[in-house]
Amino acid sequence: MTTTKSCMIKPAWTPATIGLMVLGFVVFWPLGLAMLAYILWGDRFEAMLRDAKDQWRGSPLKGAFEQMNTTGYARTGNVAFDDYRERELKRLEEERAKLDAMRADFDNFLRELRRARDQEEFDRFMANRGRNASGSDPAPL
Repeated sequence: MTTTKSCMIKPAWTPATIGLMVLGFVVFWPLGLAMLAYILWGDRFEAMLRDAKDQWRGSPLKGAFEQMNTTGYARTGNVAFDDYRERELKRLEEERAKLDAMRADFDNFLRELRRARDQEEFDRFMANRGRNASGSDPAPL
Protein backbone atom coordinates (compact mmCIF):
# COMPACT_ATOMS: atom_id res chain seq x y z
CA MET A 1 0.00 0.00 0.00
CA THR A 2 1.76 3.13 -1.20
CA THR A 3 -0.41 6.02 -0.17
CA THR A 4 2.23 8.72 -0.21
CA LYS A 5 3.66 7.57 -3.53
CA SER A 6 0.34 8.01 -5.30
CA CYS A 7 -0.37 11.47 -3.82
CA MET A 8 -0.03 14.58 -5.93
CA ILE A 9 1.75 16.38 -3.06
CA LYS A 10 4.76 14.50 -1.78
CA PRO A 11 5.93 14.88 1.83
CA ALA A 12 8.96 17.04 1.07
CA TRP A 13 10.04 20.69 1.19
CA THR A 14 8.66 21.79 -2.17
CA PRO A 15 7.14 25.16 -3.05
CA ALA A 16 3.67 23.57 -3.10
CA THR A 17 3.96 22.02 0.38
CA ILE A 18 5.48 25.18 1.86
CA GLY A 19 2.71 27.27 0.30
CA LEU A 20 0.05 24.92 1.67
CA MET A 21 1.67 25.01 5.10
CA VAL A 22 1.73 28.82 5.16
CA LEU A 23 -1.83 28.98 3.88
CA GLY A 24 -2.85 26.49 6.56
CA PHE A 25 -1.28 28.62 9.29
CA VAL A 26 -3.02 31.73 7.93
CA VAL A 27 -6.46 30.11 7.65
CA PHE A 28 -6.45 27.94 10.80
CA TRP A 29 -3.24 27.17 12.66
CA PRO A 30 -3.92 23.41 13.21
CA LEU A 31 -4.07 22.97 9.43
CA GLY A 32 -0.62 24.50 9.08
CA LEU A 33 0.65 22.29 11.88
CA ALA A 34 -0.83 19.23 10.19
CA MET A 35 0.85 20.19 6.93
CA LEU A 36 4.17 20.66 8.73
CA ALA A 37 3.80 17.18 10.28
CA TYR A 38 3.03 15.77 6.83
CA ILE A 39 6.14 17.41 5.37
CA LEU A 40 8.35 16.11 8.17
CA TRP A 41 6.95 12.63 8.74
CA GLY A 42 4.62 11.95 5.79
CA ASP A 43 6.84 9.27 4.31
CA ARG A 44 6.79 7.42 7.66
CA PHE A 45 3.00 7.45 8.19
CA GLU A 46 2.51 4.15 6.39
CA ALA A 47 5.12 2.38 8.53
CA MET A 48 3.74 3.98 11.71
CA LEU A 49 0.24 2.82 10.83
CA ARG A 50 1.47 -0.70 10.13
CA ASP A 51 3.36 -0.78 13.46
CA ALA A 52 0.32 0.47 15.35
CA LYS A 53 -1.87 -2.23 13.79
CA ASP A 54 0.70 -4.91 14.64
CA GLN A 55 0.85 -3.74 18.23
CA TRP A 56 -2.95 -3.75 18.49
CA ARG A 57 -3.15 -7.29 17.10
CA GLY A 58 -0.76 -8.48 19.81
CA SER A 59 -2.40 -6.51 22.62
CA PRO A 60 -4.30 -8.38 25.34
CA LEU A 61 -6.89 -5.59 25.30
CA LYS A 62 -7.92 -6.45 21.74
CA GLY A 63 -9.42 -9.75 22.83
CA ALA A 64 -11.25 -8.11 25.73
CA PHE A 65 -12.75 -5.41 23.48
CA GLU A 66 -13.82 -7.94 20.87
CA GLN A 67 -15.37 -10.15 23.52
CA MET A 68 -17.34 -7.24 25.00
CA ASN A 69 -18.54 -6.13 21.58
CA THR A 70 -19.80 -9.54 20.50
CA THR A 71 -21.39 -11.10 23.58
CA GLY A 72 -21.57 -8.50 26.30
CA TYR A 73 -20.31 -10.99 28.90
CA ALA A 74 -18.46 -14.14 28.00
CA ARG A 75 -19.69 -17.52 29.19
CA THR A 76 -17.45 -19.09 31.81
CA GLY A 77 -18.24 -22.69 30.99
CA ASN A 78 -19.97 -23.23 34.34
CA VAL A 79 -23.64 -23.45 33.41
CA ALA A 80 -24.93 -22.87 36.94
CA PHE A 81 -22.85 -19.73 37.39
CA ASP A 82 -23.73 -18.40 33.94
CA ASP A 83 -27.46 -18.90 34.63
CA TYR A 84 -27.11 -17.22 38.03
CA ARG A 85 -25.27 -14.28 36.46
CA GLU A 86 -27.93 -13.88 33.77
CA ARG A 87 -30.71 -13.90 36.39
CA GLU A 88 -28.88 -11.33 38.52
CA LEU A 89 -28.18 -9.08 35.54
CA LYS A 90 -31.85 -9.27 34.55
CA ARG A 91 -32.89 -8.45 38.15
CA LEU A 92 -30.49 -5.52 38.25
CA GLU A 93 -31.82 -4.24 34.93
CA GLU A 94 -35.38 -4.40 36.32
CA GLU A 95 -34.27 -2.51 39.43
CA ARG A 96 -32.61 0.08 37.22
CA ALA A 97 -35.85 0.49 35.26
CA LYS A 98 -37.78 0.98 38.54
CA LEU A 99 -35.27 3.58 39.72
CA ASP A 100 -35.50 5.41 36.39
CA ALA A 101 -39.31 5.47 36.67
CA MET A 102 -39.10 6.76 40.24
CA ARG A 103 -36.66 9.45 39.14
CA ALA A 104 -39.03 10.53 36.38
CA ASP A 105 -41.93 10.69 38.88
CA PHE A 106 -39.84 12.76 41.29
CA ASP A 107 -38.79 15.12 38.51
CA ASN A 108 -42.45 15.60 37.60
CA PHE A 109 -43.28 16.25 41.27
CA LEU A 110 -40.54 18.90 41.52
CA ARG A 111 -41.66 20.51 38.28
CA GLU A 112 -45.26 20.71 39.57
CA LEU A 113 -44.04 22.05 42.92
CA ARG A 114 -42.03 24.78 41.18
CA ARG A 115 -45.03 25.67 39.03
CA ALA A 116 -47.27 25.97 42.09
CA ARG A 117 -44.70 28.11 43.93
CA ASP A 118 -44.27 30.33 40.87
CA GLN A 119 -48.05 30.70 40.58
CA GLU A 120 -48.29 31.66 44.27
CA GLU A 121 -45.52 34.24 43.91
CA PHE A 122 -47.14 35.66 40.79
CA ASP A 123 -50.53 35.94 42.52
CA ARG A 124 -48.90 37.70 45.48
CA PHE A 125 -47.13 40.11 43.08
CA MET A 126 -50.36 40.91 41.28
CA ALA A 127 -52.17 41.49 44.58
CA ASN A 128 -49.42 43.81 45.84
CA ARG A 129 -49.27 45.63 42.53
CA GLY A 130 -52.99 46.29 42.57
CA ARG A 131 -52.85 47.48 46.17
CA ASN A 132 -49.96 49.89 45.50
CA ALA A 133 -51.59 51.32 42.37
CA SER A 134 -54.97 52.12 43.95
CA GLY A 135 -53.73 53.11 47.38
CA SER A 136 -56.29 50.94 49.14
CA ASP A 137 -56.11 47.29 50.09
CA PRO A 138 -58.13 45.13 47.72
CA ALA A 139 -59.50 41.85 48.96
CA PRO A 140 -56.92 39.03 48.63
CA LEU A 141 -57.62 36.36 46.06
